[in-house]
Amino acid sequence: MTENDTPFWEPPLAGTELEQLTGALDRLRATFRWKADGLDAAGLNTRIAASSLTLGGLLKHLAACEDYKFTTRLAGEPMGQPWDAFGWDGNDDWEFSSAADDTPEQLYALWDGAVRRSRDRLAAALADGDLGQLVYASDDAGRHASLRRLVCDLIEEYGRHTGHADLIREAVDGRVGEDPPAGWQPHPG
Repeated sequence: MTENDTPFWEPPLAGTELEQLTGALDRLRATFRWKADGLDAAGLNTRIAASSLTLGGLLKHLAACEDYKFTTRLAGEPMGQPWDAFGWDGNDDWEFSSAADDTPEQLYALWDGAVRRSRDRLAAALADGDLGQLVYASDDAGRHASLRRLVCDLIEEYGRHTGHADLIREAVDGRVGEDPPAGWQPHPG
């Protein structure tokens, strides 16, 4: 495989810390999107065993995580649109439960848009400093997190939920695998 044949989601074999962390995040994003890709409402609302998780709920939850990490936690700003228009009801599981009311097109567009916004906000933050720069988020003692911490937190979130998506997707139609196949592109939302 040449450098030009490398899939867009594959992190570099030997890169800088920034390249490795953002590469790991993008690989998880791509794997998650592939696991959730191309389904109708029934597929996005499939549940397995006793779990209430669905791929649609995970799409909406991870979209919320993207916007929350790279607006509120990064800069202290409210999440804004499209979240302001959704009628958040204060329920911690709102994004999971409300996803059943959304069309597949809405869910894919929501996630795709949130990832685009996150990439743009991360790039803007990195234009002002490196991963060690402090962000708005802080603990009870007032110690601020670094941008590195936000990226690592999002990697952890995707790692957890990509595993969930793997199990749910296999139950929907048997799709299995670690990475998207060569040449895969997400269906537009």
